[in-house]
Amino acid sequence: METAAIMQVQTKHYPKNCLLTVMDRYSAVVRNMEQVVMIPSLLRDMQFNVHGHRAQDGAPDLYNYFTMLKAIRVDVDHGLLPREEWRSKVADGRASEGENEAAKTEKVEEERILGQLDLEAQFHLHFSSLHHILTHLTLKAEEVTRTYQEITGEAK
Repeated sequence: METAAIMQVQTKHYPKNCLLTVMDRYSAVVRNMEQVVMIPSLLRDMQFNVHGHRAQDGAPDLYNYFTMLKAIRVDVDHGLLPREEWRSKVADGRASEGENEAAKTEKVEEERILGQLDLEAQFHLHFSSLHHILTHLTLKAEEVTRTYQEITGEAK
């Protein structure tokens, strides 16, 4: 008998394009992905197929997406780390001195540009970006789940 995981996305009733709706959906889809993917190591060296084409060389594999999507869900569900703690985590995790300098330069430029915008414009810029990114990540989580099910023979 084939066991197929049925995604049960229970979202609160917010307006469709409400950021809270997008956040709830993302969390639910990633939780489903975590329940379906019983052996994450099967995702190593597997790439997304985009419209029948393999991903470019050097693109993250599905395992990297799986771990990233889980980590982001924790932030969405529980809030962000304090800014300094987050910076040190990023610096310890993957940034070299050259990357740190480039990030500082980029941050100064971003602050200069954002300083020129009024607060309402900044809000709309970040709000729409967050909405777009969470929607995109939700689709990635669904794709990781679907690919895992295909690998394990659980595809519907």
